[in-house]
Amino acid sequence: MEQPNEETVIATAAMNQEEDDEYDSKEKVLKKHFLQEWNLVKAFIDDTVSNSRVSDPSFVHKFRSIMDKYQEQGQLLEPYLESIVPPLMNIIRSRTIELGVASDEILEIVNPICIVVYSLVHVCGYKSVIRFFPHQVSDLELAVSLLEKCHFRNSVSSLREESTGENEAKCVMLLWLYILVLVPFDISSVDTSIASSDNVGEFELVPLALRITGFCKDYLSAAGPMHSMAGLVLSRLLTRPDMPKAFTSFVEWTHEVMTSVTADVLQHFKVLGTIEALAAIFKAGSRNLLLDVIPVVWNDTSLLYKSSIAARNPLLRKYLMKLTQRIGVASLPHRLPSWRYTGRTAKLNISLNTSSKANQSDLGVIDNNSNSIELTDEVEDEDMDVPENVEEIIEMLLSGLRDMDTVVRWSAGKGIGRITSLLTSSLSEEVLSSVLALFSAGEGECSWHGGCLALAELARRGLLLPTSLPKVVPVVVQALHYDVRRGPHSVGSNVRDAAAYVCWAFGRAYYHSDMRNILEELAPHLLTVACYDREVNCRRAAAAAFQENVGRQGNYPHGIDIVNTADYFSLSSRVNSYLHVAISIARYEGYLIPFVSDLLGRKVCHWDKSLRELSAEALSLLVKYDPPYFASAVMEKLVPCTLSSDLCMRHGATLATGELVFALHQCDYALPSDKHKTLANVVPAIEKARLYRGKGGEIMRAAVSRFIECISISKVPLPEKIKKSLLDTLNENLRHPNSQIQNAAVKGLKHFFYAYLLDSDDKSTSVLTEKYLHMLTDPNVVVRRGSSLAIGVFPYELLANQWRNVLLKLCGCCKIEKNPKERDAEARVNAVKGLVSNEVMGSLFKALDDYSVDNRGDVGSWVREAALDGLEKCTYMLCKIDKSGCLSGKSDDNEVKSLANPLADSMLNKNAELLLFNENLATNLVGGICKQAVEKLDKLRAAAASVLYRILYNQMIYIPYIPFREKLEEIIPKEAEAKWAVPSHTYPRFVQLLQFGCYSRYVLSGLVISMGDLLDTPNSLKRVSLLALLEYLEGIESEDPNTRTLREYMLSVDILWVLQQYRKHDRVIVPTLKAIESLLSKKIFLNMEVLPFQAHTPTFCASVLDSLAIELNGSVNFSKLYTGIAIFGYIASVPEPIHVRAFSKLVTFLGHPYPKIRKASAEQVYLVLLQNGNLVAEDKIEKALEIISETCWDDDMDITKHQRLEFFVLVGLEVGPSDKNSDGTTWKTSTKKPENLDENASYSSLVESSGF
Repeated sequence: MEQPNEETVIATAAMNQEEDDEYDSKEKVLKKHFLQEWNLVKAFIDDTVSNSRVSDPSFVHKFRSIMDKYQEQGQLLEPYLESIVPPLMNIIRSRTIELGVASDEILEIVNPICIVVYSLVHVCGYKSVIRFFPHQVSDLELAVSLLEKCHFRNSVSSLREESTGENEAKCVMLLWLYILVLVPFDISSVDTSIASSDNVGEFELVPLALRITGFCKDYLSAAGPMHSMAGLVLSRLLTRPDMPKAFTSFVEWTHEVMTSVTADVLQHFKVLGTIEALAAIFKAGSRNLLLDVIPVVWNDTSLLYKSSIAARNPLLRKYLMKLTQRIGVASLPHRLPSWRYTGRTAKLNISLNTSSKANQSDLGVIDNNSNSIELTDEVEDEDMDVPENVEEIIEMLLSGLRDMDTVVRWSAGKGIGRITSLLTSSLSEEVLSSVLALFSAGEGECSWHGGCLALAELARRGLLLPTSLPKVVPVVVQALHYDVRRGPHSVGSNVRDAAAYVCWAFGRAYYHSDMRNILEELAPHLLTVACYDREVNCRRAAAAAFQENVGRQGNYPHGIDIVNTADYFSLSSRVNSYLHVAISIARYEGYLIPFVSDLLGRKVCHWDKSLRELSAEALSLLVKYDPPYFASAVMEKLVPCTLSSDLCMRHGATLATGELVFALHQCDYALPSDKHKTLANVVPAIEKARLYRGKGGEIMRAAVSRFIECISISKVPLPEKIKKSLLDTLNENLRHPNSQIQNAAVKGLKHFFYAYLLDSDDKSTSVLTEKYLHMLTDPNVVVRRGSSLAIGVFPYELLANQWRNVLLKLCGCCKIEKNPKERDAEARVNAVKGLVSNEVMGSLFKALDDYSVDNRGDVGSWVREAALDGLEKCTYMLCKIDKSGCLSGKSDDNEVKSLANPLADSMLNKNAELLLFNENLATNLVGGICKQAVEKLDKLRAAAASVLYRILYNQMIYIPYIPFREKLEEIIPKEAEAKWAVPSHTYPRFVQLLQFGCYSRYVLSGLVISMGDLLDTPNSLKRVSLLALLEYLEGIESEDPNTRTLREYMLSVDILWVLQQYRKHDRVIVPTLKAIESLLSKKIFLNMEVLPFQAHTPTFCASVLDSLAIELNGSVNFSKLYTGIAIFGYIASVPEPIHVRAFSKLVTFLGHPYPKIRKASAEQVYLVLLQNGNLVAEDKIEKALEIISETCWDDDMDITKHQRLEFFVLVGLEVGPSDKNSDGTTWKTSTKKPENLDENASYSSLVESSGF
């Protein structure tokens, strides 16, 4: 029989598991899938149970870290609580009985277990966990004794991660008592301390109860969670029928605490705990028990609320508000008012009772008590006696709705709902009127927010009758759009969010018949907020309210489609909400006009500039639904607002008007002539009103430039005078120092040229071109920036007669200025962007070598990135022109198709002299791009590799003459993923180009920059680039045994070229020297023994020494000096004749002016002497080593002078003047004042010179 394979077995097991899951109980499935770490947790529980204690304390903290991951989804842990909590609590119980409370060992057992239990309480909540605590009557005294044991132990650390369980044990014991104090027997019968004596008197306190109360009073002063749990224990203990004396005594104690409040910190926590305990007691106690103490407690509460201490403490006010509402609830008789709206808020048990009564009626069974109950309710509605303090309580709650803190307002809102549910219908109307008074114009955002919370609570509880909705809904609509400007920002997002919550509550509370008209009124406003609100939480809240109403109120037109469009995720992006979600919803009937009204009335004039810009764009996208409406009504509203005195209004109106004209043009809607005249006068009117001046002038300039761009694209007819005025406006904006204004002006100028200037006479266009060319040489760098950008967008017709002059001017602007004070990277970037022709390729290649640095960093990288883009564009243009000339006999239909294929060599060679793009240009192009692809900046590497990819695989035109194209296509495959910013992906590929002489120098000049990087970590550029080069030198892919030597030889030649090409350019020389040091440390260049390269090692070393003599002479660059000394050391260790020269150079640095350099050179000299004994006579080597090792070379030069001269004599070097090196040159430092006065640049030089 054939054996099943492994895959079949796994599939069968999976199917069986699915079937088991289908038939298993819910708890088993949850245990299997919901807690991923269950096996680990279960192993810990089993180990703890078997050892009756936690054997490994480290797992306690590991367990807590596991639980913390479920903090937001504690419900996932609830199915496991029954398997975790009872075994742990039984250990505490059994071990305490076994060892006794007096044992010192008991806390060592209890504390770690309590950390585990409290972790579950922290995640799941105490109500879920305490259900599994043991609750036998005998456990009460046990728990009290354990609490007493823990009570006098303090935590060794306040940090949760370092806790040893003292505080957790106290919390768990209090929660255990929270259950145990509910024993259904008299506490005195449980207390064994009085079992042998006479019974306690009627008015005496039971000792056990006294102990519990004493501990809880102490914990009420604690700052941790113990005070809340102590309040819970007291609420159940003191409200027992057998605890009247203890209850009265505690109320007296709270009176003393609340009337003697001071500014002391400990007293502060005590008051908080006391009030929280009173709130818990008023929640748990019966009304008959509480009525007697209400006057005292209410008097203390009201006085404390009005005190200065409460005014400074929001948490105290929150607890006071909670206590106040519960006093009010206890003051009123508990009943279900007959006037309440019992729609969707009816609870399940009430619905079942109602249905059962209906069934009984159908069967002929009559309930005689039902009518009497309803009658009693009606009578109570008429003659209800409201206690005097209830009015004061409601006033206090209403004042809480105005509180500055949200938590206080939220508690007050709930209190209004709870107390109103116990009032008569007439009194509830008075409460509603008081709540609506919070929405007056004179109230602040706190009152509006509190009022919304109160309305939502009233609606949720059925206390807001449908008859009251007509006066409530207008207020809610106002709250949905509440946004008040306060200085540079606005307030009201919390009000809008709460107003959406009110609408959500409406959907849940009322039947469709009562909400039909209300929903039709609210829906447009909800969707307006959902699409156009500035805050994401408000957009999502409004969408959720609309979804709730659509889902619960039955059939609503297009409701499901809108809900699917405006979902939680689509509204997360403001741009997506404005430009996509709103546009999709506006196509449905009834939403376009509200959307437009909201944009015009609230968003176009919003204080946030980005929101105004987005609103203008959103408004233009709505035009397609009703162009005549926008051309007439909307435009008539916007144009006058362009002259508004409010900056936000005129800026938004100017942008919106321009976008509106552009959108109408896209819809092919022809504006009437009077509208043309109105639009033509917009910009002159703004200038006449001098609205460019003062605050906001800059953003108005950008808006006007965009407006001119839009009317130019739309080709709105303009008089000649207006054309000249608009051109002057754009030219003025070009001269502005703000780059955003310049870019906006250039975009406007580009379309303005094509729309209004191409039909002008040659003389006027020539004068215009001359004007911009003259601006290229303006002393003001801002003018040069703007003119370079402007010339870049000139139409061909304007440049046809002066193209050579234009190119020469732009090429000149690409060069780095000789005077450092006149250098401007932005001007060179803009000049590069303006170049697009064959004459400029040389300038673009030079731009690739722009490594200018100022206080902003490598600003030259901006120029290099622009040059890459320019080179790509110019390459396409030149190749297209060349091939069009070669294919001049072909038809236009086949021209593009032919351009995409390589031409025959014979055809190209025939026209070689006439070609604009040749092999030399192609080599320089690819080499320059590859150089950028191996340098330090991730962004530039990715940009360079992407440009090279597009050049190699362009579908429209074939780029010829690229040397070693096949190898380049291997390095950059057509199906490659875009990982060029990742060094480990880029360097191993591009170093392969070092084997080709046409590319090797380009690649190496970029590669050494990365190899000389300062950072030396496992994934740093230095490590990755060096590793890639070493792997390349190994030549594993080649079968030729001489490959390594050949590649070393080529690399050494290219390195010498770099040293010569970039002489005295520290930006390249320093990393190149570091790269040489790294390669010499790997024995590269030192063992080229294969003919004909055997004699190249001395030649290479000699050339490096020559370069070092030039570079290190007079240098103050510490990094360069350190690296040069290390190279001297490596060469001096080589067993070749060149080592003597290197050693003499190295020894000379013992007399360097800088102490650190002398010390570094001494260390190298010591290593060289150990490695190469031929440098010093055998009988003198020990003395030489002794001098080098025992001399403190970083002391003063005069102190080390004698040792230095003695060492020179030992090694046989001539002793010259102390201030000269072996070549007779003098150590010197420059005293010339630096030309660059930038303090940040000088600081960067200091850091660089320090080697960091």
